[in-house]
Amino acid sequence: MSQQSPTPQPVTRITVFTGSSLGASPRYAQEAARCAGDLAEARFGLVYGGGDVGLMGVIADAALAAGGEVLGVMPQVLMEAEMGHRGLTRLEVVPDMHARKLRMAELGDAFVALPGGAGTLEELFEVWTWQHLGIHAKPVALYDVEGYWQPLLAAIDSMTSAGFLSERFRDSLVVAEDPQQLIEALRSWQAPTAKWAPETPAP
Repeated sequence: MSQQSPTPQPVTRITVFTGSSLGASPRYAQEAARCAGDLAEARFGLVYGGGDVGLMGVIADAALAAGGEVLGVMPQVLMEAEMGHRGLTRLEVVPDMHARKLRMAELGDAFVALPGGAGTLEELFEVWTWQHLGIHAKPVALYDVEGYWQPLLAAIDSMTSAGFLSERFRDSLVVAEDPQQLIEALRSWQAPTAKWAPETPAP
């Protein structure tokens, strides 16, 4: 792994992490559909876990309805459980969950987490950590529906104040409450210096 941060690329595809459940409030599905539809209308392709259930199915259907490209990545074990979405632009079947996360990271130029559970958190923190280490220079964002991510942000702020997370990485995390705010933030995002990158010598 290089210590130098990669150069950020233009965002053309966005990898979305979200729940395989709909959640307790109808607002989660409404906002997931609005976000995915607006991203598709703005000509962003979507990459996601390939499912047809919960908010995963909602974002796929909304983006497809808006004429967007939707790529799904599904591990074989879940295809066998008949959870794969059959109407996508392309559905890739991979051997396992590790391969799924790697492929989703490869296909996307940015990452957005909508409300979800433990799996969504796992995916979010993995790609955000990779950003810190300079493995990629892609924006990572939270789409905050009805304050869903505020408890997590409070924990992240606690990590920062306790000295376990650099301010530059806290600042690099995009938080948006509507699709246009998200789009503008992704387009203007600047990559932080990687955690172990050597200091630039003074001129």
